[in-house]
Amino acid sequence: MLTPERHRLIVALVKEKDFVRIHELVEATGASESTIRRDLSELEEQRLLKRVHGGASVLQSKIEEPTILEKSVKREREKIAIGKFAAGLVKERDSIFIDAGTTTYQMLPYLPDNNIMVVTNGVDIALQLIKRNIRTILLGGELKAATLSLVGRDAINSLSQYRFDKCFLGMNGIDMHHGLTTPDPDEAYVKQLALQFSDERYVLCDSDKFSRVTFAKVGDLQGITVITDDGLSQEERQAYDRLSTLKVVKA
Repeated sequence: MLTPERHRLIVALVKEKDFVRIHELVEATGASESTIRRDLSELEEQRLLKRVHGGASVLQSKIEEPTILEKSVKREREKIAIGKFAAGLVKERDSIFIDAGTTTYQMLPYLPDNNIMVVTNGVDIALQLIKRNIRTILLGGELKAATLSLVGRDAINSLSQYRFDKCFLGMNGIDMHHGLTTPDPDEAYVKQLALQFSDERYVLCDSDKFSRVTFAKVGDLQGITVITDDGLSQEERQAYDRLSTLKVVKA
């Protein structure tokens, strides 16, 4: 395969999947790993993609945030597996915080329905919890239409009144150097408080979120348990597991 043809294929795959790993590009092009790495460097210089640990991703603004509808149709199988595993960590008489998000939403069918207390900033999450007769507190605050999350001063004030056995957060980016990030500073602060007020802290995200960095920092990886799918390479698993506790579930 000639270099221009290989470059077009790489760019097309990255645009299609948002994030592509090096071994996938090797398989798709038939080129060596060293050739693919060189291709990625050239394409990054041309501003056609972004090189990240283990592969390449689309170029995105750090403040750009997909809507809940856009996120809900991506990697649904992986999100269900992650949510089911996370829900299995909830025990009777737990008080928990569930963050707004499409991955945390997948916890809801699997939560124990007796004698737990849930606080959330996700409007759609609260509605589903009430249908299951689970005791639920919905934070106040400004409603973000794109994510159906409640943020702002009222959300912060109400969240500050509670303490949790466990919190379960969604995240837009997880990176070894930059930690946990999300595009919106208001959402980042809600997540920071949830981490601060919880005894056990869990971040739920599919493997595409790794090596991504968005605008607002939520926190570092230390002291966090990250629940993800089996899309990470062995090298990536080992690297992230040195910084946090990594739980990998089969999708």
